[in-house]
Amino acid sequence: MKKLKIEELRRALKPLSTEQEANAAVAILLKPIGHDVDILFVKRVENPRDPWSGQIALPGGKRDQKDKNLRETVQREVLEETGINLLEHCRFLGVIEAVRSQLNPEMKILPFVVLLEYEPTIRLNRNELERYYWLPLETLVRNERVVKSNLEERPAFIIGDLEIWGLTFRILKKFFQALNIG
Repeated sequence: MKKLKIEELRRALKPLSTEQEANAAVAILLKPIGHDVDILFVKRVENPRDPWSGQIALPGGKRDQKDKNLRETVQREVLEETGINLLEHCRFLGVIEAVRSQLNPEMKILPFVVLLEYEPTIRLNRNELERYYWLPLETLVRNERVVKSNLEERPAFIIGDLEIWGLTFRILKKFFQALNIG
């Protein structure tokens, strides 16, 4: 895969002002590593009240009434969940098309693409998250598979024992389409 150029990436994304009537936001946090970029993923804690319990996800969450816009939502949620302050040493590059949750159709999630310009120290909110992973973009693209679960097949990215599927998979596919890869 060719080196990801930040300016090309910015041009491939929608402007930050694109709210798309979403009511939640996630961050695709990019950390440059050599000729590739790593993306931050989190593993949600097991919780019977959480429809995404135990899944690998992107940091983010629902818009709060006090949030002026979804950018404030993603900044607040990422800080609460990971301790990463998106107001420091980060560049918001744009957004991709909002994605509607299949588990909760009233929820529409706007993914923000953010470039980290430093090596963050991650402090997980242990009430919501149990682990985090930095995964190379190129590795994700190369490891798209179809997996069998119960009686159905579903697309997923499989890296080692990690399975990224569902909403997070669909968001990543839209991100890769915007970049014209995968």
